[in-house]
Amino acid sequence: MSIKLGLIGKTNTGKTTFFNSATLSSEAISSYPFTTKAPISGIGNAISLCVHPEFNVQDNPNNSKCVEGWRYIPIELIDLPGLIKDAWKGKGLGNQFLSIAAQSDALLHVVDASGGIDSTGKISESGDGDPISDFADIEEELIMWYQKILEGNRDKISKSIKTGSDILDAITDLYRGIGVKKIHVKEAQIAAELEEKEFDDYDMVDSKKFVSYLRKISKPTLIVANKIDVDGADKNFIRLRERYNDSIVIPVSGDSEFSLRRAEQKGLIKYSPGSEQFEILKPDKLNEKQTNALNFIKQGIMGEYMRTGVQFAINVAVFKLLKMNSIYPVADESKLSDKKGRILPDLILLKDGATINDLAKEIHSDLTKGLLYGKDLRYNLRLPVDYQLRDRDVVSLVSAAKKP
Repeated sequence: MSIKLGLIGKTNTGKTTFFNSATLSSEAISSYPFTTKAPISGIGNAISLCVHPEFNVQDNPNNSKCVEGWRYIPIELIDLPGLIKDAWKGKGLGNQFLSIAAQSDALLHVVDASGGIDSTGKISESGDGDPISDFADIEEELIMWYQKILEGNRDKISKSIKTGSDILDAITDLYRGIGVKKIHVKEAQIAAELEEKEFDDYDMVDSKKFVSYLRKISKPTLIVANKIDVDGADKNFIRLRERYNDSIVIPVSGDSEFSLRRAEQKGLIKYSPGSEQFEILKPDKLNEKQTNALNFIKQGIMGEYMRTGVQFAINVAVFKLLKMNSIYPVADESKLSDKKGRILPDLILLKDGATINDLAKEIHSDLTKGLLYGKDLRYNLRLPVDYQLRDRDVVSLVSAAKKP
């Protein structure tokens, strides 16, 4: 399935720098509000260890690419305009922001870990701002937007329930357009301890509690503690982890990653996104400023945090937040190829718990017709159609129309 990750946060937190470094785009970066005036979409990658060395074959990727034993899986990144207070009421670019954010599968909430912006998102002295408050402000806007949808449709939900609909179905239908599923509603209802309460008896406290859980469950979010390279950011990173200990907080230097990606593009260094090191290939082509910058990245960023954090944040969002598994379907089990002879051509991302039948649906809906079983090509095992796939499974599908 295609994955969409939304980059959210206040203005001047470095969302666009993160976006540019992940996609190698060149979108405008500025210090005034709403530089990003409309959502910008680009292609980045989630990276997973490739299976081809296990099978002692050379792969020919089709929907992804393999670089030095790692599969680069295209995912969509959306850089969203910075939010301001009362965005849920439609102020600023609020409506546009929230509607696009809702289309994302997961959110990467970028904060300025150096505390270099004020409460309105304007540049200030490092340490004057508070990334903890910045995160809380944006989170509140999202929750209020969810609550606005619920409260604005109370009569509709009540009427639907009175005419025989289940409360879970009625609420799911309301939020279906922003990717909310029935299981999300059920989990939120349980978390808010509202299973035994009639919907018409929900007061505003119940409503707020319910939508708070629904937002968090339906749009899983990690915190990107950006500008970790700036003085004072390390202390705020620790504060963020302590305050939001139920969330994943990742230290990131978007500027460092962007510099490395550009230097790699120019052939000055050897570097792969997410790597814990890089190699300078042409030291004579670097000026003093560039040399000092690379030394700082090597010692101050990688030496302290192992990596710049940009690629790591994307990988965590895809594989941990969204719980995706990398599945390799093939048509010819003896050659591990598709019908065109390409070896291990495709990698498909499926949710943890997805079955052989789900894989067939993802490839083509017609494949489910007459589907008999799957075959695990690593262990040469026959798999029932309800078998739950595991990460990095290599499988073929067998149908009644094509028996072995």
